[in-house]
Amino acid sequence: MQLTNAVAVVTGANRGLGRVLAAQLQQRGAKVYATSRHPDKIDLPGVTPLYLDVTNPKSIEEAARSAPDATLLINNAGVSTHAQLTTGPLDDIKLEMETHYFGTLATTRAFAPVIAGNGGGGILNVLSVLSWAHPPQYGAYSAAKAAAWALTNATRGELAERNIQVSALHVAYMDTDMATYVPKEDKTDPEVVAKIALDGLAAGLPEILADDFTRTVKASLAG
Repeated sequence: MQLTNAVAVVTGANRGLGRVLAAQLQQRGAKVYATSRHPDKIDLPGVTPLYLDVTNPKSIEEAARSAPDATLLINNAGVSTHAQLTTGPLDDIKLEMETHYFGTLATTRAFAPVIAGNGGGGILNVLSVLSWAHPPQYGAYSAAKAAAWALTNATRGELAERNIQVSALHVAYMDTDMATYVPKEDKTDPEVVAKIALDGLAAGLPEILADDFTRTVKASLAG
């Protein structure tokens, strides 16, 4: 899809990859609604801050009303509790699913009619290499991201007739607040990831693989 003059809604845009995506979209000529549970912490000049909590349906509905010109939704907001499925707190496991699966579904349902009403556009879901690889120490996160991958594939087919392109970004560790415990050499610069993501989105790719580890894991699925 064309990003110049697009009108993008980016969830979780107050920090990390979301903030970088919002900034790079602006650089490409897009209008940006930067959403967060803490819109007062959004410090990017020129964007329109919006309150949006992906686990709060009312806030999602209000955000969709506040961005009636949207043509692009980027589902970036996320959480990582490090909960294991058999021993971790059930509330943490539910939070992962509420955020990554039901949150992504709710924003998609709210913004798809808006995007379609504006002539079509796109949705980019920020997923993970853990959509495919499921280490036990990330059981809750992996299950939620795997569910979000299925959601992405299903909605791609549902929304194609409404002229809405649905893409997935898969990425391993990034140098953001969520991965401060990971050695720097094992993390990818979010600036690089955002560029790859937006280039792939502009090219109409259904799946965008942001690093070599993710590409290796994807290539090994058939085995």
